[in-house]
Amino acid sequence: MTLDYLIIGAGPGGLQLAALMDRDGRDYLVLEAGAAPGSFFATYPRHRTLISINKVWTGSDDPEFNLRADWNSLLTDDPALLFKHYSKRYFPAAGDFVRYLADFARDLRVSYDTRVTRIAYDGEVFTVEAGETEFRARRVIVATGVSRMYVPPIEGAELAERYDTVSVDPDDFTDQRVLIVGKGNSAFETADALVETAAVIHVAGPHSVRLAWQSHYVGHLRAVNNNFLDTYQLKSQNAVLDGTIERIVRRDDGGFRIDFRYARTVESIRHIDYDRIILCTGFRFDASVFDDSARPRLVINDRFPEQTPAYESVNVPGLYFAGTLTQQRDFKKSTGGFIHGFRYGARALHRILGARHHGTPWPATPVEPTPEAITDAIIARINRTSALWQQFAVLADVVTVDGGGARYLEEVPVAYLRDNGLGPDVFALVTTLEYGADHDQGDPFDITVPRIAENDPAAAHDASYLHPVVRAYRGGQVVAEHHLAENLENEWNLPAVHQQPLALFIKGVLADAH
Repeated sequence: MTLDYLIIGAGPGGLQLAALMDRDGRDYLVLEAGAAPGSFFATYPRHRTLISINKVWTGSDDPEFNLRADWNSLLTDDPALLFKHYSKRYFPAAGDFVRYLADFARDLRVSYDTRVTRIAYDGEVFTVEAGETEFRARRVIVATGVSRMYVPPIEGAELAERYDTVSVDPDDFTDQRVLIVGKGNSAFETADALVETAAVIHVAGPHSVRLAWQSHYVGHLRAVNNNFLDTYQLKSQNAVLDGTIERIVRRDDGGFRIDFRYARTVESIRHIDYDRIILCTGFRFDASVFDDSARPRLVINDRFPEQTPAYESVNVPGLYFAGTLTQQRDFKKSTGGFIHGFRYGARALHRILGARHHGTPWPATPVEPTPEAITDAIIARINRTSALWQQFAVLADVVTVDGGGARYLEEVPVAYLRDNGLGPDVFALVTTLEYGADHDQGDPFDITVPRIAENDPAAAHDASYLHPVVRAYRGGQVVAEHHLAENLENEWNLPAVHQQPLALFIKGVLADAH
């Protein structure tokens, strides 16, 4: 039997897509290597606290709006399957998320303990082998995440311990000198855990530390993991080293010595001794199961499969991706690598597959083709949408205007629209939420740096904080653009500030369209 869809991986990305397919009666099966869903989260993060926020109380009873502050729930029509029923902690325990995924997956078609060992493609059908069992499918969606730890090309790196296997007992590091390689959340999570016991901790890497509250990219260093920076700047025997580790060697006494090249001093090479060295250098996509006939092209130092705007492999037709792998499309720019982002990417993929293979067009709501009606529809959505809020600059609400009618489409990938995914020569008003071009520059808490005035429509195009942008597209090209003014509470509904300028803009582009 040949399935329509074979989803590989029962993590949050695979389960989200499976739930949507199950709801719509698609022919699918999920293959999961582990004995239960979410096996990655049974181990990671190693110190068992998630950095995905779980803000239960928002002052609103609107489920859509509340998903803005709920970064763990998958999209569902069942209110019992919201993560707030599993934890009230702002940064919840990883074990609670594993319990949540087990309940979410309960009625879905998942084959557990089914580790895929080979994927091949004959041009029409994929053959997926799992031990002695063989599956066939017209389309394969890989949602395995980034499961292979990345080991940097450092001479002697094999001598170091690794984030995925190192002890998480701080007492094992008592009075030791520890080097942690990497400057991301896993590195600082590990460093924070050792502050009370290690004698010296150095965190090292060739790139600058990027703080999430400054860059607005939630994969950069989060405040919950950055207490270590205090211990460095307040002289507590810890340090962040900027530069390159060129070699690791084992000393005769069992310790280690590194050759370190500083990035910001004239000192050429420094030799530094440690008792322990831990690699916290991130993860990558494991492409080892792919036969040459189905091997996807990899990008970003071979960490991710390269994808079209439809989340499809650029070189293997019918091979799609869901979950954190889709961050290749918005790498370190938006939230495609995280649950609160890729849950919407999975829904977009489901709609794309519906349009391509099941005669199901993108869901749309009719709207009167007048500036006032279109303005009202846009304003209503931007004040409650979670998808555009989370997947800023990536997903858009689209109003298509054709033959005197208009339709409102929600959560369309901007790149998919530009790639004529909704049809060639479509005229559309495309609404996104976006930060300004300079949003990650400087110190946002420096009150001596002038900012544009809140609720100032004349300066809206210079806004650096998150705000709505409405563009007119024709044939995938932008022909006009309008920014709505910043608002402290993200309520873009003031008549003179937001609604009237937007209606005037839409009136102009509709006139030009005719």
